[in-house]
Amino acid sequence: MNISYLGNRDLLNLPKTAFLASSTIPTDMVLRCYDWAQQASRGNECIVSGFSSHLEQRVLHFLIKGTCPIIIVLARQMYKRVPDELQPLLDNGRLLIISTTPASRQSRTTAYARNHYICELVDKINMVGVNESSSLAPLQENFSNKLHSISLSDIPPYNL
Repeated sequence: MNISYLGNRDLLNLPKTAFLASSTIPTDMVLRCYDWAQQASRGNECIVSGFSSHLEQRVLHFLIKGTCPIIIVLARQMYKRVPDELQPLLDNGRLLIISTTPASRQSRTTAYARNHYICELVDKINMVGVNESSSLAPLQENFSNKLHSISLSDIPPYNL
């Protein structure tokens, strides 16, 4: 794996939780994920994801507004230009961007390798919307010891 870094590498030393979501998620689970993201954004645990699925991108939106540290793992080469919304996080040390491949575009293969890397990197994994046909299913099985479910029990309701 050809790994490159941009940002605060000290974030690798923090407790880390992955957020990985399939592309098809039931509506009630989406709202639960928003609730989780809103809570996680105020914490000090580092949230790690590729933030490539639609739900992962929405979760990133919540996390950016908060104070938690974030690690984005790309399944393609490093950004040539950092997206404007991420630059302030880089500037204040809240963000680390990791590229796991020199490939110019994300593919099914590079996405799987990226997600495997994330699962190895973190202490806990939140996977949502996984079924037997999901590309996340093998990872869910291989990293079952790290799985942590998003629950509503201790999360305040999401306010639209």
